[in-house]
Amino acid sequence: MMKFADSERSFLVTGATGFIGQILVQALLRDGHRVTVLTRQVPQASALFDGRVECIAGMEQLPPSRRVDVIINLAGARILGWRWSAARRAVLRQSRIGLTNKVVQWIASAEHKPALLLSASAIGYYGVQARGDQTELTERHGPQPVFMSDLCREWEAAARGAETHGVRVACMRFGLVLGRQGALPMMLLPVRLGLGGPLGGGTQWLSWIHVDDLIAGIAHLCRAQAGGSYNFTAPECVSQAQFSRVAASVLRRPYGLPTPGWPLRLALGEQADLLLEGQRVVPSRLLESGFVFAYPGLCEALQACCDRSPNR
Repeated sequence: MMKFADSERSFLVTGATGFIGQILVQALLRDGHRVTVLTRQVPQASALFDGRVECIAGMEQLPPSRRVDVIINLAGARILGWRWSAARRAVLRQSRIGLTNKVVQWIASAEHKPALLLSASAIGYYGVQARGDQTELTERHGPQPVFMSDLCREWEAAARGAETHGVRVACMRFGLVLGRQGALPMMLLPVRLGLGGPLGGGTQWLSWIHVDDLIAGIAHLCRAQAGGSYNFTAPECVSQAQFSRVAASVLRRPYGLPTPGWPLRLALGEQADLLLEGQRVVPSRLLESGFVFAYPGLCEALQACCDRSPNR
């Protein structure tokens, strides 16, 4: 069983009802920990976890005297969808930076400071990598002056505000998370229909991680009480065309015709960078810390997502 700590701890999880959050909370409960979740949908969240977690609708409902050992901050509005208008950008910032600031404000008032704050971020931190650039991006590489990079940078800066209160902070830069929920089912739909092929040329890098490795990585950082920035991506990075080809092989479907990128660019504007551009990101610090991936390669990761085992 996955271990987050050697003895019972108290965890606060934001974003607990999302794809990753649900799996994380269940893993924490199996490991014997007490879990509080911050959610806008208290009755639904309570039912989702069979009444085994405490649900709060706002940080003000958590008294300063409450002992919380670890905070795992996953909250954030879905980034892929509506065009990035000024109003949408404000929503994305508030759901990430605004909420994180509220968590840090609670930490400031807490009588017993958490030992660790693990805060989600994304590989969008690194901006856009030029086509044909073979550079492997590690945690030492910096951001770019584009919206998705600014969003991640500001999100991480908000989380690091907890360091002024003596809390160790780890920022987790997630790649594309593969599982039975999240983005993968929609990505596989054209492949299942026999239409999966190169998108916008297909040479853009796609950095990914299986959700089981993501949860195991969180547990690894909890045990190590580690701070700093960590890339949550598998060791094998592929191009978009390679991803589609492997997916077609796993699903026993034909490798489809290429799809031009300009309709997406026209419809989504800068947001199309999430699909048409990429980053070759490597998990340097996780590997250096001794973390072992269960799914280091794409083929076995997709096979695990597409088998008939329980939803992951």
